[in-house]
Amino acid sequence: MSVNEVDATPGAGRRVMSVREVDTIGEAWIDIARHIMRDGATSTYDALAIREVGPVALCVRRPSSTDPIIERLADRERLEWMHSNFTDTRRVPALGDADSYATRLHDYEHSGRDQLDWVVERLRRDPLSRSATITTFQPLSDTSYIPCVSLLDFYVEDSALQLVVYAHSIDFGAKGYANLVELAAISEDVSARLGLHVGALTMIVKSAHVYASDDDYMNRVLLERE
Repeated sequence: MSVNEVDATPGAGRRVMSVREVDTIGEAWIDIARHIMRDGATSTYDALAIREVGPVALCVRRPSSTDPIIERLADRERLEWMHSNFTDTRRVPALGDADSYATRLHDYEHSGRDQLDWVVERLRRDPLSRSATITTFQPLSDTSYIPCVSLLDFYVEDSALQLVVYAHSIDFGAKGYANLVELAAISEDVSARLGLHVGALTMIVKSAHVYASDDDYMNRVLLERE
């Protein structure tokens, strides 16, 4: 693993962006969770106590939706919940009946527009495109809930599909590893349809955090990885 830190903003009170490069999504989860638990500042999110770092860029060189670290240490129910969010177009009760990621990606604003199909066709027509970019944000209907992962940007380099993702916030205690699994699966799907290798997955996160209620769980996970 390599870690670089660069100034994110100039002037007094600036925050530092941490750029963290690892090989696998499991390593990414453990690395950022350890960073949060060790260096995170205390804050709140929706009136719940969190420990937080950010902004961060997680660069995963060899992402795979099947990861031994996640298989062994992640919470199975949370993995299944996120998988359903990315694959089931029914509304999500836990998010105030907001549209699922599946709807946002495959039936954007209930218009019948499959955004991943659009990405495939755009890169098939022009492999050098730098604008194969889609959003999960539906501004006309997203009011109380704003999707954490809001931008997916695909491009081809060295015969491999690269994916850069922006998220306003990711909970790396309960959901972050599951987000990484589903994003890796999207990379695999789009790569296969284009006949490309799977390239790097980069996730840029403004607020990477762990809820205080998950402190014990994360401390146990990190202890197992010592």
